[in-house]
This record gives sequence, C-alpha cells and structure tokens, in this order.
Amino acid sequence: MRILGIDPGSKATGYGFIEQQGNRLIHLDNGAIFTQSRDPLAIRLQRIYRELCILIEKYRPEAVAVEQVFMARNPASALKLGHARGIALLAGINADLPVAEYSALQVKSAVVGYGRAGKNQVQHMTKMLLNLPEIAQEDAADALAVAICHAHSHHLSRQVGQTMQKNRNQ
Repeated sequence: MRILGIDPGSKATGYGFIEQQGNRLIHLDNGAIFTQSRDPLAIRLQRIYRELCILIEKYRPEAVAVEQVFMARNPASALKLGHARGIALLAGINADLPVAEYSALQVKSAVVGYGRAGKNQVQHMTKMLLNLPEIAQEDAADALAVAICHAHSHHLSRQVGQTMQKNRNQ
C-alpha cells in the first residue's frame, strides 16, 4: 500500500510518501511545500492545494494520512493551521482516496514509542525506520511519521478485522 503522510501548516506543509510491502516500509519521497507569509492566506492555501494535487497525481497513493490540529497558544495561528489541514483533507478526498487523521500523540507513539517525543527524536526514528541516507527536514520528517503511523494502524486494523471475521465464521 502506498501512503501519503501530510503535516499541514500555512507556512510549510510537509509531505512524505512511503510504500508498505508486508512488514517493510519503503521511502519514496518527502519534502515540504513552502509559502510566503507576505501572501494572502487564500493564495497560500491555493499553492498548498495545487502542490498536493500534483504530488497525488505523480505518486498515486492508495491512502492519505493527515496530522490533526494541536491546540496552539495563538488562536490566529491555530486557525491558519486548521485551514491548511482542511486543504490537505480536501486534496485527498477530491482524489477519491481514503483519508485518515492521527493526533501528534498517536504519531509519536507509533514512530518513537513515546507520545511526548521531541521533533529531533521523530526525525531520527523516521531516518532509521525508512533507512534514509540523511535526516529529513522537520516538516517532511513529521509527514513521514504520519504515514508510518497510518501503515502501522492500517496493518493492525486489518489483522483485527481478519481475526474478528474468523471468530464470526466459527
């Protein structure tokens, strides 16, 4: 299964593509979509949306995983983050892809094993788990972590579903 992980932000939206082949996770691409803070929010959101659509078309993921909004101290920042997150959800849904959402706690727990892990720990673990030649940029590493979280969650959900189906058939 090919997964697009997204770490939304109005200044930088991280993205990461991985492919799950059995128990193996293979890195395909990662990066960030940067916008200019001097541009109006609508223009920034349009850039994020267009770039995500181009990436979805290029890599053809089978699922999109997006990090949920955390509570920011600044309400204006939280609102802008919410807009960027909405754009990420829209890009996935408009491509007719299943979209999953994960909290930062879920992502960090899945990747590092500790829900309060720091950014540098997430970066190091994504490098190790995906056998990257170097540590990914912060937003890209977060997006890769979201994709890894989805791969682990999806795999677990499938196993639970198969077990439940087997139990019903007995």
